[in-house]
Amino acid sequence: MVKTPRARLLCVLALATAVGLFIALIPGHRGWFDVLVYYGTVNDWVHQGGVIYDYLVPSTHYGFTYPPFAAVAMVPMTLLGWHTVIAVNVALTAVACALLLYWLVDPIAREQRWPRLFTFGIAACLLAALQPARDTVSFGQVNLLLVALVLADAWLLTSGRGRWAGIGIGLAAAVKLTPAIFIVYLLLSGRRRAALVASATAAAATLLAALIAPGPSWRFWTETLGDTSRVGDLFYISNQSLRGVIARLDPDTPHPVFWLLTVAAVLAVWVWRVRRAARAGDVWGGFALTGLAACLVSPVTWVHHLVWVVPALVLVTGAGLREPDPSRRRRLLWSAGAAYVILCSSVVWLWWYDFSGPGGLLGGNAYVWITLGLLLFLPLRAPTPTVHRPAAQESITVLAARS
Repeated sequence: MVKTPRARLLCVLALATAVGLFIALIPGHRGWFDVLVYYGTVNDWVHQGGVIYDYLVPSTHYGFTYPPFAAVAMVPMTLLGWHTVIAVNVALTAVACALLLYWLVDPIAREQRWPRLFTFGIAACLLAALQPARDTVSFGQVNLLLVALVLADAWLLTSGRGRWAGIGIGLAAAVKLTPAIFIVYLLLSGRRRAALVASATAAAATLLAALIAPGPSWRFWTETLGDTSRVGDLFYISNQSLRGVIARLDPDTPHPVFWLLTVAAVLAVWVWRVRRAARAGDVWGGFALTGLAACLVSPVTWVHHLVWVVPALVLVTGAGLREPDPSRRRRLLWSAGAAYVILCSSVVWLWWYDFSGPGGLLGGNAYVWITLGLLLFLPLRAPTPTVHRPAAQESITVLAARS
């Protein structure tokens, strides 16, 4: 560990400069396209009397795909200019990243007795280099905001504020359907109150959207929801879900039964692992496993959606640092490092045009295999052992306490 404050500052500045140059020079800048979809949709709806799900970005076939509540929540965009909207989107994403690092990385810094600000700075640079995070910022996406909303509930559950837990998950599920799987996780882990709060929050937000935009709400829930053609081709290399893997194996045949069987298998593993996490009292592990499962079973998981993998990567790193056995420690840290480097590399795009053959199967789906590996092998914290005292000793202790 770098020892002096000056050396730490120089180290963070050097890493930040390297990451900044890396981001600036690599190809793949997205031009704020997704926030342009949001901005164009709500402006057309509010100012031009347009229909939310009819709007398309000019010269493209891309339009709004989220539930109506997301459009309602984005209405304040109509009060701002285009460049201000970009600035606000980046600022909110930065705040979300700061919260994620505080919740996930700060405990590791405390455990290892590392300087917290220095650790935070290094972690921020590492997060910025990760392709899912880079793409989320470059697209102007909402992914990191949703992860922060969901993990806010994990923080509430582990900090003695559990009565408020569920609101973040409910809001995230109302904005985008994928986070609804966390409601199921809450039920599986025995947190019925939080699951009820999350369900009620999602229902209230959805009802509010239906009152404000009844026509678009009806259309979304009865028509748009099942239309996957609106989001792009399933076999596109950026779709790093199980459905994407199957679509790239045979783009001309959907194979729905095969996909459903793989989804069922992944969900079975997820249920088994989150129940183990619940028995161990490992809330963060349960949330991380659920984010991984969501990425795998969703029909479409674009690369920028894989910010849900970040909690698992941090937890593997933390487990490796705590591990007393040297060989297992090395395995965990090297595995986390290798997964991180691959997720920074954009390697899947090497198979953008041709994803056939063994190379396409392994390399073109590399992010899927990382997600699946983390779901299977994410270390969970062991439960705190309970000390059982003989009944006679307990009786003596109780009598002594009463006397």
